[in-house]
Amino acid sequence: MSELTGRERIHNILNSKSVDHYPVYEHFWPETKPRWVADGMVKEEDDLTELCKLDLRMDGWFNSIANLDFEPEVIAETEDTITVLDGNGATLKRHKKHSATPEHIAFSVEEREDWEEKIKPFLLDVDRRRINFESYRNTKATAAAQDEYFCWNYVAPFEQMHPVCGHEFMLMGMAEDPDWIKDMVNTFVNFTINHAEVLFAEEGKPDGVWFYEDMGFKEKPFMSPAMYRELVQPGHKRLFDWAHSKGLKVIVHSCGFVEPLVPGMIEAGMDCLQAIEVKAGMDVVRLAEKFGDKIS
Repeated sequence: MSELTGRERIHNILNSKSVDHYPVYEHFWPETKPRWVADGMVKEEDDLTELCKLDLRMDGWFNSIANLDFEPEVIAETEDTITVLDGNGATLKRHKKHSATPEHIAFSVEEREDWEEKIKPFLLDVDRRRINFESYRNTKATAAAQDEYFCWNYVAPFEQMHPVCGHEFMLMGMAEDPDWIKDMVNTFVNFTINHAEVLFAEEGKPDGVWFYEDMGFKEKPFMSPAMYRELVQPGHKRLFDWAHSKGLKVIVHSCGFVEPLVPGMIEAGMDCLQAIEVKAGMDVVRLAEKFGDKIS
């Protein structure tokens, strides 16, 4: 087989066709390149995707903070951390010197009434301030020039809900007020599709879509397969069906142990599962044996 371009390679993998070699993609944390520059390994002007010969490039993230006009308020600060109240009404502590999952301090949204009053009204209409048209346009052009596969990337409903109410209140809501969770899922799916329609109409479609949706932790998912099918899967299906209607394959990134949820995600229309987290209990060989004829 002759050498394929990155775009062809990813396309073939997602369509169960042969490739010259497995495609390569890596996500670099914000601290990676500055450290490599400081160590003399790369130059400031270097493009890591091109330098590392990666096959895929991504862009298109929307700003999904509910109240865009809210000025973040610093609650506490030390040499290493900063605690901020944001436009979701969430108080989060972040490390100042490296990227990490923030510590959940407090949330103004703890139940359905809070959501309906403080968050939902901000998400019902398209706000162009949420869309970085220029970044998407430039990255799309770079990917085309390099013959790389270009993905629009964003979060899906599970990853959109917990910044608003935290994992704890979200999971309690799944058990005690499922209709609230269904409303959040539907609202965020509408929000995502409505904004993406504007972006794609003005800047053109990507080659595929990539959704971040971390639904597991060590050895377990955050919910049972039955709860996933009842509450989250309908939103995933709407989102994935919408992508497929555009001719776009759906790659889902999900950290943690999500194997019990994979059949439901396949039913929803997932084309590829990315991030097979071994330390959480995932096994790529076992997954391939179970699902390799259905997804990449």
